[in-house]
Parts: sequence; structure tokens; C-alpha cells
Amino acid sequence: MLPAQAVLRAAVFALAVLQALASDTFTAAVYEHAVILPDATYKPVSPDDALALMNKNMDVLEGAIKEAAQQGAHIIVTPEDGIYGWRFTRETIYPYLEDIPDPAVDWIPCTDPTRFAPAPVQERLSCMARNNSIYVVANIGDKKPCNSSDPGCPSDGRYQYNTNVVFDSEGKLVARYHKYNLFMSESQFNYPKEPEAITFETPFGKFGIFTCFDILFHDPAVVLVSKLQVDTVLFPTAWMNVLPFLTAIEFHSAWAMGMHVNFLAANTHHTSISMTGSGIYAPDGARTYYYNMKTEDGHLLIAELDSHPRLSPASPPAVNWSSYALSVERFSVNDHEFRGLIFHDWFTFTDLTKPEGNLTICQKDLCCHLSYKMAGKQEEVYVLGAFDGLHVVEGRYYLQICTLLKCKSTDLNTCGQPVETAQTKFEMFSLSGTFGTNYVFPEVLYSGVQLAPGEFEVLKDGRLISKTKPTKPVVTVTLFGRWYEKD
Repeated sequence: MLPAQAVLRAAVFALAVLQALASDTFTAAVYEHAVILPDATYKPVSPDDALALMNKNMDVLEGAIKEAAQQGAHIIVTPEDGIYGWRFTRETIYPYLEDIPDPAVDWIPCTDPTRFAPAPVQERLSCMARNNSIYVVANIGDKKPCNSSDPGCPSDGRYQYNTNVVFDSEGKLVARYHKYNLFMSESQFNYPKEPEAITFETPFGKFGIFTCFDILFHDPAVVLVSKLQVDTVLFPTAWMNVLPFLTAIEFHSAWAMGMHVNFLAANTHHTSISMTGSGIYAPDGARTYYYNMKTEDGHLLIAELDSHPRLSPASPPAVNWSSYALSVERFSVNDHEFRGLIFHDWFTFTDLTKPEGNLTICQKDLCCHLSYKMAGKQEEVYVLGAFDGLHVVEGRYYLQICTLLKCKSTDLNTCGQPVETAQTKFEMFSLSGTFGTNYVFPEVLYSGVQLAPGEFEVLKDGRLISKTKPTKPVVTVTLFGRWYEKD
């Protein structure tokens, strides 16, 4: 028989679990970290020097974790590259890597640090989680030995992976994810042989995890949400903003809306390479976000989310993204069509020559329809643009994009170039397109790189429409479609 005290503890714990399971909401945190970078070198540093650098970053992260826990957060996400930075070759990153076991081993590094190979980073992260009773999500590097019997084994006899880890509130390793879609500059890491769809259950919902560039691809991002039905996605990232519609805050918010999922995005902060933009996003819009290109400060964000957003009354309805656009006659014929380049892709544009009207622009099978009325015409040029094609620069992925955007100047040659500010407000806009994909992400960006939560909506027939009259000054209104089958 169990001692009475042990039975009582078990009963109290079970009651706490049941109460947590009954909770409809949870508190989430993300931390945008101004990473302390290593000195650029072509020779590997010593393990002690590598750990010293990582401890400097973990000192900062620990402060954010403590503050988040004190404010009631159940989970905190920290950025990709947030512990050691990104100035590495394959050889120079090696001293920063640890062997990260499969979470099935049931391991709490904080209480059993010598069970496997030395793992001081995992031990410290585990203790941060355990000591503050909070789930901690971090990005570190994993190393795995291999030999000649493995035909894919690199010549140095090891695999190196860009890796996310999750420690629960007891400090146990509950998730490990190896980034599958590496960005072109990540030559220090290997591609996993197969994409990993990593999920884990918590008292406040089912979670999935992937990293940065993964968001633009079917595996694992779409698999986690559409097939495995996660409630919340954890997203460490090192996102370099590309205006007008690939800034971190607008694309991540749009992805959460388009996929009907909570999304916790923690970005690194380094303004010289346009890295900023973190947020806590729900299917009905951003709960909180941060974008700062003026200073080099880190920033903690905390917000409450629905534990099971698909069951929430605020969850947006399913959308047939091409329904309206296919049902209407093509709007007025354009005699102002021209081409413009946005992030290496050639768009077909037409400019908005009148303060109100209806326009259509087409490229290949995509026709984009716009109805609009400006709240006073400013000395600014806006265009309606369409792109239907394969993006091939830093990766291969098929896009269908409809966009209303402000040009950088009154010179039409500047249309599509990065722009952050605008003066023109709209009494109304309605944007739609004849999309061949159901994966479409709606975005509205106001002047000063501000989101518009609650100020626009997507109708069941695929129209993105304004709700406020007038809007704030508009930089872009975009429907960003991903046609995965055509990659």
C-alpha cells in the first residue's frame, strides 16, 4: 500500500491536471533576443570559449524566462540562433553543438546531467524550465556521429542539425525537432533524411514545432496543422524582413489566420540585417507583436490565447478562396499594365489612376480583383499586382499573390520596392483572386509597419475586405497564396 501522504500528493497532482485540462485559455510568451554574437573566425574556438559565449546569451534568456513566469506565462519561445548566433562554418560551429537525445528517453537534464554526454546547455535550459515552472522552447545545435556504413555520412563523420528543443515545466525534454528546410546560408548544418512532424501534448493544448524557413513549405508546417491538428505552433526564427509583404509580423500573423492556428513567433533582433518582428498570433489576428528597427533591444511579449482555437467562437469560418473571384465578370480592362519586381519575382501591375473604382489584373491563371475608394487622394501611387509562378531564388516554391500596394515614389519603376510609410487612407477596399490553392494568407500592413488586427476580415467567398472607415494609411493589402503541389 502507498503511504497516505503519497496518496494525497498524487490526488492533489491529479486534481491540478484535471483543472488545467479544463482550462480554455493559457498565457504564452515569446522573447525577441538581441543575440550576443561570436567573433568571426575560420578556426574553431575551444569548448570552454563556446560555452562562455552561450552562457552570456542564456543569462539574458533566463532573465526573460523568469519575468515571463512571474507574469503567469505557461510557455515561452526563444529565437532561432538565440544562444550562439550565426557566424559559422561547418567546422567552427562544432564546439557549440551537443548530442540531443530522443525525448523518448524520459530525461530531466537539470536533475540528471551526467546520464548522457556532457550537455551543459541542455542542463541549464532544463533548470530554467524547472525552476520557473514554465515550458521553455529554445534553438540549439545537435550532433550525431555516423560512419561509412551510412552512405549519407559526411566526410567528417557526423551529422549536424539546426535543432529546436522543448523542456516542460518539470524540466523534462519533451520535444526535439531538426530543421528540414535550411536557408541557403546554413551550410554548417545537414538536412535531415526525412521531414519530422513533431508534436507534444500539454494541459493547455496540442503543440507542434518547426523553424523559420520551414513555414514556406508543406512539410512539416502544413502537415502539423492540417493532418495532425495541432492547436498551437511554436516558431523560433531568424527572419530577415522583406517589404512590402514578407515582413515577419505580417506574414506570421497571416499564416496563423490562414491556417486557423495559434502561432508563437520569436525572432532574433539584429537591425543591420533587418531582423526584427516577433508576435503571439491567433486565428482572428495578432494578440501582441513587436517590430523595432531603431534600437538593438530585446523584448518580451506576453498574451492570452485560446487553448483550442478551432473550438473558439472567434475562430474564422472556412474560406473558399476563389469563389467570389471566379463568379464575377472581369473588372475594367487595363490600359496601364506594366511589370515590376518584388523580391526577385516579376509581377504584372496596373496603377490606381482614380480615387475609387474596380480593377482586374491577371497573370497566367490568376486574376486579381480590387474594388476600392480612397479617403482623399494623396500624392502617392498605388498599384494592383498579380504573380502566378515559381519562386526560385533561395528556394523553390510556387506562389499565387494578389496585392494592393503603395509604390516607393510616384515613379512607376519603384513599384514593388520596399516601403514602410504611407499617407493614403481608404474608405473601403475588397481584394480577391482566382486562386488554384486553398492555402492563402491574408495580410494588411499600415504605415510604420503596423498590423491591422480586427480592422479587416475575410469573407467565406474569399474576399479580403476593410471593416473600418477610413483605414489608417495603407502600405499593402495582400493575399499570399502557396500552391504546394506545383513546387
